[in-house]
Amino acid sequence: MPNIALELGEQSAALGVKSSYGEPLDIDGVRIIPVALTWVGYGGGSDDSGNGGGGGGGYSVPVGAYIRRGDDLRFEPNIVSLLAIGIPFVWVAGRALSRVIRALKK
Repeated sequence: MPNIALELGEQSAALGVKSSYGEPLDIDGVRIIPVALTWVGYGGGSDDSGNGGGGGGGYSVPVGAYIRRGDDLRFEPNIVSLLAIGIPFVWVAGRALSRVIRALKK
């Protein structure tokens, strides 16, 4: 039986920056290196008779790109993606903080 952990690792390597943006590009002396945020998850199981199954999935969000012109390197964010990630994070963090403050007041 093949090593399932190695197979899953090879499959998850295909997700991420390459699936969101593609390979780094060189255009007119400018190097563009994409950046992405990726989640990957897998699960599986079997019953007493040996029948089993599993599945997995992934999610990749393009965050931005590093732009290199000669010696100058800077990050150019993808504003839409950062807002899509940032707004729910700020909401959850604010809600958690309000509950902590409320618990400390008691």
